[in-house]
Amino acid sequence: MNYGHRLRFGLRLTTDADRGPGQLIQAAGLAEQLGLDLLVIPAGTAGDDLEASTVAAWIAGATVSLGLTVEAQPTLQPAMLARSVASLDRLTEGRVELALHADPAAAGSGTAGPDAALGEAIAVVRELWNVLDRGLGRFTGRFHRLAGAQKAAPAHDVPIVVDGQGQDLLRLVGQQADEWSTVGCDSAALARGNRVVDEAARGVGRDPREIRRRVTIRGGFGERTGRFTGTAADWVNDLLPLVVEHGAGTIVLDTDERDVAAGFATEVAPALRAAVDAALPRGWPSARVRRSAVVARRRPGIDYEGAPPEMAEVVEPGDPAYARLRSGYLRGGAPGIILRAATNEQVTQALAFARRHPGVPLSRRSAGHGVSGRSTNDGGIVIDVSLMNAIEVLDKRTRRVRIGPGARWAEVAAALEPYGWALSSGDYGGVGVGGLATAGGIGYLARGHGLTIDRLRAVEMVLADGSVVRADDSENSDLFWAVRGAGANFGIVTAFEFEADDVSAVAFAQLTQDASDLERYLVEWARVVEDSPRDLTSFLIVPPPRGGGPALALSRTMVDAADRETVLARLEPLAAISAMYAQDVVVTSYAAVMDNASHDAPVSHGEPVSRSGLLRHLTPQFAAAAARVIRSGAIGWFQLRSLGGAVADVPSDATAYAHRDANFSLVVMGGADEVVDKAWAQLSPFLDGLYISFESSLRPERIAEAWPPQTLSRLRELKTVYDPEGVFGDNFALTPSTNHPGGSNP
Repeated sequence: MNYGHRLRFGLRLTTDADRGPGQLIQAAGLAEQLGLDLLVIPAGTAGDDLEASTVAAWIAGATVSLGLTVEAQPTLQPAMLARSVASLDRLTEGRVELALHADPAAAGSGTAGPDAALGEAIAVVRELWNVLDRGLGRFTGRFHRLAGAQKAAPAHDVPIVVDGQGQDLLRLVGQQADEWSTVGCDSAALARGNRVVDEAARGVGRDPREIRRRVTIRGGFGERTGRFTGTAADWVNDLLPLVVEHGAGTIVLDTDERDVAAGFATEVAPALRAAVDAALPRGWPSARVRRSAVVARRRPGIDYEGAPPEMAEVVEPGDPAYARLRSGYLRGGAPGIILRAATNEQVTQALAFARRHPGVPLSRRSAGHGVSGRSTNDGGIVIDVSLMNAIEVLDKRTRRVRIGPGARWAEVAAALEPYGWALSSGDYGGVGVGGLATAGGIGYLARGHGLTIDRLRAVEMVLADGSVVRADDSENSDLFWAVRGAGANFGIVTAFEFEADDVSAVAFAQLTQDASDLERYLVEWARVVEDSPRDLTSFLIVPPPRGGGPALALSRTMVDAADRETVLARLEPLAAISAMYAQDVVVTSYAAVMDNASHDAPVSHGEPVSRSGLLRHLTPQFAAAAARVIRSGAIGWFQLRSLGGAVADVPSDATAYAHRDANFSLVVMGGADEVVDKAWAQLSPFLDGLYISFESSLRPERIAEAWPPQTLSRLRELKTVYDPEGVFGDNFALTPSTNHPGGSNP
């Protein structure tokens, strides 16, 4: 019987006290140089043998592709073992396996003996690796107990290998392990073992193909004196039945002899692969069989087996990577499948898969910030392009740069800084390029340099029908117009070309001021901003007052200048509005300001409500309404961003972002739609338009607020051309003009 596992070949390392650190590195380097798949690091038996996980950590730093099987005795505290292996797996970017042996010293016998203790150890390890279920790790058994331990996420689904024989242990393999390992190659013993493992697996609802089979052998080349001696052809003849008839998928050689290891890797391994391919039906290596625990978490309505194999990564709800990819920056999610694409072709394949699932929600994600929550979903498909994150300078003379949608703006700023360039890009470096550069981009340099989309010169994108096109002012110019402000409706942008700005040192001021007279403060702050030269852009946050204390105004202001006189001239009017509680003013680089984002994956699981609006001028009437809303406690976040200046220089019909006459962008956030909407009703009479990146409402009328009638009509006509079936319906979805004569109705 063959279980469809592609062959792997490994080398077992010796870790006795006589092996120095240089010898260990040399042996690992040889295994990698020979093209072997893995290195087995034994637990050892003598008291002075080197500890396996420590050896693995030592070797991991010297190898870049070799898989590492770390052996351990479960007498080690399994919770500590789980954490150390998870850490090593993350450091090696997913190259670790854990091999466990039954502990003969465990008390009792039969089901209460060594094998039962091993089963509990495996359960503890799996519980601490299970970051898909939030909360602390808990387990209660006869030998081990977790009363609430911090979990530890490995980089990938670390296989657990169980080594040994015996009926109870083999049943344990079938029920819990990912691979059965045995020393020697007795065919009858392998056949008996496979029967027990397979029967136990089926008994708990597992597919026996989930479980890889491993044999460890010893041998030498030269005179034929027994199995695994003689020539490479003799070795192949000895090994072929183990693979074809008994399902061995991993062959490990236990040797300290360099010549034997070299012959095994360069002569036996390729010849055995060829012999197996000839002996088994064409296409015999099956697709990886997902563990039953993973399959159990699948969501209905998705053809998981039909997921495109071309993808860089396919993540299901049962995969360890799901914990860091399911959610966004502010909003939790529970998608049914995440397709990670790294090329245009992979995006096309992912989109074709999504189109085979009508009715299943489709979301697109660049880097996972997604304030509006539209980059994730519940039970649907997510096409994730965060791996498409390259940043390339195309032409220094014209400052032309090509940027992938998955790059984050902090990375972009850092890449452009050595050239003295920058692109205005919001206020948080963790935002992905793709979402912001198709919506607008209201950043710290907006008044002097415009929106992010105003520096966009071309895009490459995958359309709803899977075709890949380029759009700029001369090629597909109508599409290029639409991308700049409504891009989410027309495709998945896979590359942006920008013309960066010359930006040298900037001043960045963080001021905390008294806002007890909140109405006055708002009016004065807005007046100062509108009266200031364009080299000043200011954002203002006013948190709701706490505990009867005074309101505070937190302004974040960038001055596109570095000389002291200019900076002081720009900031003094802001500082003079009211008493100062704290101030921090630095002259630095734009990249340093944008270096404000965590590199950790988002773990959000809330559902914040956000509302967005655009404001021409901040009047006393608006200030009074805003003060009432802030003091009411109905919202937890109130932010104004300054616009105008260079933003208004662009004609309103030049891009799909048409509200060019607004001087301010407003966003508020709270916890419940009905509460936020009631507060928002007091502000909306003063607003004209909205900025789509900050709006979480799905009400149809928000479409008409996002784009003026003429812009909306043109967008709907283009929707008819480029996406008539509404494939891209996850982000301010437009209906084609054929469904709405005149194109002006929501």
